[in-house]
Amino acid sequence: MIRLQPTTAVAMLGALSALALAGCSGSDAATERLPTWHNAQVNVVSRTSTAGGVVATTSLRPDGTLETAALDLATGRRLWAAPATMAGRLPGMGVSAPAVLRTAAGRTVVASVDPPERGAKGKWNASLVVRDARTGAPKWSRPVHSTFGPQRCGAYVCLSEHTALASARMVVLDPETGKTLWKLPGISEVEWSDQARVVLLRLAAKPVLEAYELRSGEMAWQQPISQALGEGVDMSGGWSFGAAGEDLIGYVAPYTSPRTKKTSAFGLFSVRLADGAINWMRPSVVRVYPSGSPGYAPVVRPVDQQGQYGGFARLDPQNGRVLGQIGAGDVPGAGWWLAFPARMDRIGFLLHGKPGSAYDLATGNAAPVKEQRGWSFCVTDPKPLELKGQPKGFYSVAAVCEFDLATGKRTETGAAAPPTWFTGSQDGWRLWRDEKGGLHAIKDATANAPGMYG
Repeated sequence: MIRLQPTTAVAMLGALSALALAGCSGSDAATERLPTWHNAQVNVVSRTSTAGGVVATTSLRPDGTLETAALDLATGRRLWAAPATMAGRLPGMGVSAPAVLRTAAGRTVVASVDPPERGAKGKWNASLVVRDARTGAPKWSRPVHSTFGPQRCGAYVCLSEHTALASARMVVLDPETGKTLWKLPGISEVEWSDQARVVLLRLAAKPVLEAYELRSGEMAWQQPISQALGEGVDMSGGWSFGAAGEDLIGYVAPYTSPRTKKTSAFGLFSVRLADGAINWMRPSVVRVYPSGSPGYAPVVRPVDQQGQYGGFARLDPQNGRVLGQIGAGDVPGAGWWLAFPARMDRIGFLLHGKPGSAYDLATGNAAPVKEQRGWSFCVTDPKPLELKGQPKGFYSVAAVCEFDLATGKRTETGAAAPPTWFTGSQDGWRLWRDEKGGLHAIKDATANAPGMYG
């Protein structure tokens, strides 16, 4: 059950044509009038999490060990750092991130997976620690055998634990005390939450979305993934979810069984957060990278029964309708990477060091590449992280750079911010990792939106 990080997908797929696009925003260029910061003291390898004016991430130390780093959102100043680890997380899921949340009492805390406490005996391989977000002072800890990492669920901490054991379960914890409020058997992941409810993806032979009342643990609704995509869903290929207003948009990637050689059901679909009813479905399409969240600007590529790829289409997350597309005949040969401007009005095919091509996404017509720029992965052959005491195959979250499509070379953007489709925005702040691992932020009052990494 692997949730592939885009960086991992890049390394595995190479130059396959399933890589691609997303995005829509206004001008994303940083100006001197906007608050910005850059912290080069961290080497960010995970997603970031923000709440209460604090941003937390997992950073790689020079010796190959991990740490949880907390920064002040307004200034980028380092608040504190503590050793971090992973215990039982799968490489395809990427490095686990800490969870930052506001408790019901109004306090901001950071939940992270630390190395096991000194003297820990038996089956414990790590420890879940909740700290004050500003000072780093520990509030409580919980021994852990194996986990995919903590997640924010409203004002609580959700944790899938014992994930490597038959006794795997999801526990919902009080962030003030560590008390278990309720629990579910099996492995689950939080896909959306507010202060009242949480929507979980329950990973099983027949995966299902379920909504629960956070205070009581009472189930509100249930929706099998097969109802949207058909029988034979297998989450091993990866998945991603993103909210779009009152709906949740989900994507399940294809997986070909090495035993049966059959490909699982896959595609994009939407359910109502209120009751789990299916709004629309687009089976047999693949999400493309780099891209925004499925709930922000989904862009897909259809795949026929013979495994042949079609063109590219941008969908409206509200109804699943096609907003713009180009045909399969317009897709050039091998060797390209997709690159997109801040506004998702064009799709570019980047050839490194050579002239590429571009198409107007609304009309499907070819567009001149002179002075055409687009954002794409900075590195197309990322190297796995050298993590001490961890399995091979973990990658950093990807960074994007701006390219000139007419030359296939990087532009001199300086400190220009990547587009909103990549960074997302929370409380008017947009955060991103550069290719050296430094963390950047700009406060440009962009409306709240999920980014490529949620």
